[in-house]
Amino acid sequence: MNLDEEEITMVEPVYAPWDGRRVPVTLLSGYLGAGKTTVINEMLARTDVPIAVMVNDVGDINIDAALISRQQGDTLDLTGGCVCCSLKNGFLEAFDELRQRPNPPEHVVVELSGIADPRSAASLVNTPGFVHDSTIVLVDLDQFLRFEDESSVVADAVRAQVRAGDVLLASKGDLVDAAQRAAVMARLAELAPDTPAILADSAHSIAGLANLGARRPVPQLGEGASLFDQYRTSVVSIPGTITRSDLDAIVEGLAPTTIRAKGIVQVETGEFLIVQVVGNRRSIEPLPMAESTAPTDLVVIEVG
Repeated sequence: MNLDEEEITMVEPVYAPWDGRRVPVTLLSGYLGAGKTTVINEMLARTDVPIAVMVNDVGDINIDAALISRQQGDTLDLTGGCVCCSLKNGFLEAFDELRQRPNPPEHVVVELSGIADPRSAASLVNTPGFVHDSTIVLVDLDQFLRFEDESSVVADAVRAQVRAGDVLLASKGDLVDAAQRAAVMARLAELAPDTPAILADSAHSIAGLANLGARRPVPQLGEGASLFDQYRTSVVSIPGTITRSDLDAIVEGLAPTTIRAKGIVQVETGEFLIVQVVGNRRSIEPLPMAESTAPTDLVVIEVG
């Protein structure tokens, strides 16, 4: 083949903001009325690191006024260095807006539309500067079975959300009796047999679970477990350096009731690794140089 016949492909350079650092993104899904906004407000009220929240329309989410410092167009500046951006002009445009900021947030939480399929959103999250961390799906115990009996569009939407989740959190348990709770949980097991489905006792606990998606994992799940709290938080101490085989053994040895675990570990070669457990998904991957930080212990959240 001569040069005139050879096809030349031009590859555009990829812009990596913040010197190559990636910000973890948690997708918060659930059909209309499942309680997503309540969880968002709880997260914002308790966070000690700057996070960014994306919602379908800033004007449509009832962010607690005490958390808002000022509003500029489609963006709310929140207390503690947090920000809330609207998705009404497009998912990728909201990420573009965050990329323009000189300092990255520690964590991004996306409140998806009540009818959105999380799988479509997840395919867009791994954009320069961001990486998909987990998908949490809220399931309304009071309405879920009725939703499945609605039109095919509604039924298809709630089933798609359940099948896309890394963790399913059943909310509104105070509105139903034991028989309905059992029926919904059994149905979730049919739709997503390999995905942990948990009875969530409060927005406070759900917020603590979602907050562990931040780049710097913190052990605080809440202000202390109550009699009805479904979650147990523990910290597995990791030595200053550890062999990869010992690290693998620790992760493989986590209890089957573990729904979330995260930590940054240095192995004996000097390499930093990030440990992630989300539902039944477990991974140990190299931490990009741009994200290098001091090692942490392994924060573990169990249920039951």
